[in-house]
Amino acid sequence: MNKRIRQYVGLLSAVLAYYLVHEGAHFVYAMSIGVFQRVNFMGLGVQIAIESERMSNLQLGIFCLVGAVATTIAAYALTLTAPQICRARSKVFRACMYYITIAMLLIDPLYLSVLYGLFGGGDMNGIALLLPAQIARFFFGMLLVIHCLLFWKAVLPKYKQSFAENNPQ
Repeated sequence: MNKRIRQYVGLLSAVLAYYLVHEGAHFVYAMSIGVFQRVNFMGLGVQIAIESERMSNLQLGIFCLVGAVATTIAAYALTLTAPQICRARSKVFRACMYYITIAMLLIDPLYLSVLYGLFGGGDMNGIALLLPAQIARFFFGMLLVIHCLLFWKAVLPKYKQSFAENNPQ
């Protein structure tokens, strides 16, 4: 499989993994407190619909926060296991894990610090029930900086070396 196709497969796997982890965390929490309604498929996006009127502000805030917490935990797990992943023989697998790691590290911190205002607020609307939005935005901005550095210093060099080596597909 050529490099371009591996990249597309990697990007697609990253989108799917991100939704599975992020929205999966929302789903698990909604089910655990009995407010799950349905899964909404909206264009390229997925959303967990809930009965928010049955939730306290604390529950709604936690519901909105768990997606970002889940992707952050996944990002750290993928970063810690990058050396083992980079030893895999399959370049397709390594490409998928590379793009999934990037997605888990960067999407939520970027969205919750910079982009949320462009898309109606999303999870930040609920997180703002737990603490002021500006504090949450600052926290996620700092997390974005940390995750960019983590990617630049820890993840990228390992994968770069892995793909530079003449490993079979």
